[in-house]
Amino acid sequence: NDLESLILMGDIHRHNEDFKKALEYYNLSAKTFGKEIPADYWHLYYVRGMSYERLGQWKEAESDLKAALSFQPDHPFVLNYLGYAWADQGTNLEESLKMIQKAAALQPSDGYITDSLGWVMYRMGDYEGSIPHLEKAVELLPYDPVINDHLGDAYWRVGRKLEARFQWERAKNYAENDNADLVNTINTKLTEGLNTPPVVRSANSVHEHGSAEGGL
Repeated sequence: NDLESLILMGDIHRHNEDFKKALEYYNLSAKTFGKEIPADYWHLYYVRGMSYERLGQWKEAESDLKAALSFQPDHPFVLNYLGYAWADQGTNLEESLKMIQKAAALQPSDGYITDSLGWVMYRMGDYEGSIPHLEKAVELLPYDPVINDHLGDAYWRVGRKLEARFQWERAKNYAENDNADLVNTINTKLTEGLNTPPVVRSANSVHEHGSAEGGL
């Protein structure tokens, strides 16, 4: 039907990383319901929230992701997406940790969720505790530049500087073709190290962390 076609078009544009176009179709889909999207279509909140987040529209993204979570409180990928976004911004860290721990218990072999668990612990200052999770994430997703970068940061914070530089070099190599911002950040770290506490990003920052979507 027309509704499913609109959502499908949004999904196609989102997978092609044309998030602005994806939002157009998701918003058209949402309008067919009137004021509120029904529970049967909770995933529309989720995919629209992801699209808002990737465009840096965090207020709208957070609202949609919370709505999706209200319908699916045990969905590991919704828990992870919102929890990681909060952790990456340095906000709601205690709640983020609980959400990601829950997601990790539901999907223990998912590399992105495992990375999220390590990263929220890192953001909370538990550098030693974060390392086993980040190491496991790298084992699960060895070619992901962001995850390798996270592990490098954690190694540096505990004084394992040679290993940190190795991970940053790996991350740089894997990111060179499609993530210039990450490459620039890593180049700075390779030159200067991490001399300051972790920087809390602004609430409208767009993270590059991958997200499994549970078939959505």
